[in-house]
Amino acid sequence: MLNRHFKLLVALLALLAVGAALYTWLGKTKPVEVAVKEINYGTVQNTVSNTRAGTIKACRRAGISPPIGGQIASMPVKEGDQVKPGQLLMELWNHDQLAQLELATSEADAAEANANQACIRADVALRDSYRLNQLKRSNLASDEAVDKADGEARAQQAACAAARATRKVSAAKIRLVQAELERTRLTAPFAGVVAELNGEIGEFVTPSPVGIPTPPAVDLVDNSCLYVSAPIDEVDAPQIRVGMPVNISLDAMAKKRFDGKLRRIAPYVLELEKQARTVDVEVEFLCPEACQDMLPGYSADIEVIIKEQRKTLRAPTEAILEGNSVLLLGADGTLQRREIKTGLSNWAWTEITEGLAEGDEVVVSVDRDGVADGAAAVREAESEK
Repeated sequence: MLNRHFKLLVALLALLAVGAALYTWLGKTKPVEVAVKEINYGTVQNTVSNTRAGTIKACRRAGISPPIGGQIASMPVKEGDQVKPGQLLMELWNHDQLAQLELATSEADAAEANANQACIRADVALRDSYRLNQLKRSNLASDEAVDKADGEARAQQAACAAARATRKVSAAKIRLVQAELERTRLTAPFAGVVAELNGEIGEFVTPSPVGIPTPPAVDLVDNSCLYVSAPIDEVDAPQIRVGMPVNISLDAMAKKRFDGKLRRIAPYVLELEKQARTVDVEVEFLCPEACQDMLPGYSADIEVIIKEQRKTLRAPTEAILEGNSVLLLGADGTLQRREIKTGLSNWAWTEITEGLAEGDEVVVSVDRDGVADGAAAVREAESEK
């Protein structure tokens, strides 16, 4: 009987030991996984960013159409073609103007011939008048003959002047018909790329009615010069000045950053319903050759650099907690809060003026559950191993 009680006591003690061990294991806090980054030296910029996505625009872009209506007779270019200034883009049916030009040219030729004939006669009449006046001095010609010759000379000179005036009228008529003919031809006002064509051969085009915009016949873009247009919040506008350096980033080229310069600040605040009031700015690229692969219409973001510190101690901005503090991963595997003092700051980096040293590891995953001062923690890389 005693042996039986002894065995039950041993079993009970063993069960209690297992329960205590299980309780201890379950009660043990599992370290939280954290992402950390080292404090280092680098550049920190105080910047002002756009409130909404900006847009890459061409320095010159024109939506052009013929000034008169008519039927499209020729379209010697296609979308994507590079054109030169003055190159023909579209021509309307203009056989009537061509016929008028031919008629005006023929009339001008006839007027030129008539003017030459009249002026030759005037020269002959003037010489006859001169000879008769010489003969009169020798009493070899009558006064009546001399007067008649003088009158004839003046009449022929007047006829020459009238013929020359008619020739000028004919030349002006040619220029008028040529101007009317040019209105049927749409040419490139500058070198660029044909971005869009609206119309086909045989279709009719009409000018836009007053106050009613219609799609242009040709959308011509000069993509040799590009810039960024973007809105800046009215609160930030007083800090920026023309000529300030700018960082430019594009969604289409996410791995690249471009240097720019602020070239224009709108002289007014744009007020749009249900949107923050903004000021439009324009930024030019400092390296035009970098724009070769860009297309007008790309979305772009800008950061106007207000102030810059180079080779300064910095920490990721995402690691900065409210009240200017950070969480350090200590050598004992616990998180430690430390107060710091900061200087310049932007969305990526914050300047550290006091409280941290190069090589310190700060937690950047501060929004994870369990991340707090004194908590046990482990680096993500160590956890994965």
